[in-house]
Amino acid sequence: MDTGHPHTRSVSWHGSVLRDSLSAPTRNTLGSTLALFSINEDATAELLAVLKGEVVVPQTLIAAKEDLAAVKEDEVAKALELVKDAIVALSEREMEHLAATVLRAMGYHARVTPIGPDRGIDVIASPDGLGLEEPRIKVEVKHRAKTAIGAQDVRTFLSILRPGDRGLYISTAGFSKEARYEAERATQPTTLIDLGELAGLVIQNYESFDVEGRVLLPLVKVYLPVE
Repeated sequence: MDTGHPHTRSVSWHGSVLRDSLSAPTRNTLGSTLALFSINEDATAELLAVLKGEVVVPQTLIAAKEDLAAVKEDEVAKALELVKDAIVALSEREMEHLAATVLRAMGYHARVTPIGPDRGIDVIASPDGLGLEEPRIKVEVKHRAKTAIGAQDVRTFLSILRPGDRGLYISTAGFSKEARYEAERATQPTTLIDLGELAGLVIQNYESFDVEGRVLLPLVKVYLPVE
């Protein structure tokens, strides 16, 4: 029927929905200032679903969550590498203090041994701080650029452990296969920690780091949306 208004269009009115009840991607789609415009299939499906009282997750939102998961995984990997680089930049003495800091963050009383003959023990930790309660944790720290710790190094370390002791050997250059075998068959339980594992412990326990540890290795938390 000719109404004399050439721009008039016939419409079917299905109802109205609150803008706040729509997802962000759909709200953005409806952000046009035109009097007449088209919307994509995802937005149409969501609008019809909301009218029916249903909840539909738009494909664009699903894709966004998948992208977020990929970004999160990538950022976590990058963060680990950056923390590893920061650890490598420390001096050997600073590495000893970092080891003590991590142990304190995990609930132990830990102290770095004085400079001088220490028979291979760089850090001593225990539940009570006096070494009277078990486990008594004795730590050796090796901060090397390339040379991995070998079996003989581990055997020498194991020789100073006594009943009630637990051994912790930290090496930024890693360990040979033979060295790990020596630790696995040791009489006193001994754990070997390489650079990647140390960085992981730092990230995992950083919230509990004391002031000394935070000054030694300053880190900042990065927040991402929950998937």
